[in-house]
Amino acid sequence: MRIIGRRTQRPISFEACADALIEGARFNDEIHRLPTGDSAFVPKGVYRFKTHDAANRHQQDCLVAGIAKIARGRE
Repeated sequence: MRIIGRRTQRPISFEACADALIEGARFNDEIHRLPTGDSAFVPKGVYRFKTHDAANRHQQDCLVAGIAKIARGRE
């Protein structure tokens, strides 16, 4: 197993800590930047493909169409 980085666990206390509050606020902001269900580029449904290549092509086509839609909206 390969360990990348170290994260220290903060002790549980009854007193508020400004550093923990700031870290929690940053985490919350990053979570809200994640894509929601409205920004999925692949339409909902069940897809069956004969090959992985066909599935990859479909995913890429949907991604390109979604990026183009966002670009048109920014103009």
